[in-house]
Amino acid sequence: MELASQIRELILTGEYVPNQRLVEADISEEFGYSRPAVREALRELVGEGLVERVANRGARVRAIGFEEAVEIAEARLVLESLCAGKAALAVTDDEIVKLRHIGDEMRTAVEVGDRDTYAGRNRELHNLVHEISGQRTAVGLIRRLRGQNVRQQFKLAQKPGRADVSLHEHLAIIDAIASRDREAAQDAMRMHLESVIRAMHEVHAESAARGRRTA
Repeated sequence: MELASQIRELILTGEYVPNQRLVEADISEEFGYSRPAVREALRELVGEGLVERVANRGARVRAIGFEEAVEIAEARLVLESLCAGKAALAVTDDEIVKLRHIGDEMRTAVEVGDRDTYAGRNRELHNLVHEISGQRTAVGLIRRLRGQNVRQQFKLAQKPGRADVSLHEHLAIIDAIASRDREAAQDAMRMHLESVIRAMHEVHAESAARGRRTA
């Protein structure tokens, strides 16, 4: 559903933040859809785990706790590695050019400190790997998990030096797929997601320490 896709994108990009109320009348006015259409879109997003219904308060963006976020990242590791390996077997010469181009843009974004562009190209790269892989079931699961984990991803993006680490990991994924090396592509993606999980733990520990100092 088109409206559900629009709301989903706002959640994925952090425009709609965890626990933010999603008022049917406001959404209807903002996007120009009927109230029944809004209800149907929210129902779809509830099914995906992005939105939750609260008694007597309506719908809101579902907040994801740290432990659940780690579980989501661990599940993504398996699925993303599968897709990377399949992409290495299926990639065409034209698709390799596209992957290399995205990698060049990610490198430039890191050099100039453009976090927004880097984040956008990051999503574009993963989406292209998914498309190349042809693994529709796995990709559907990944998109649902990625949407639920968006807030943790946003916190991770603010970690000093993370973009440099992430860039090298993504370039390794591109190199492996471009070499049509299935095992290397799987390993590169696995190492990237393992790195993400370690960084999530570091950010969480730093946040907890700050909380104790200000308590």
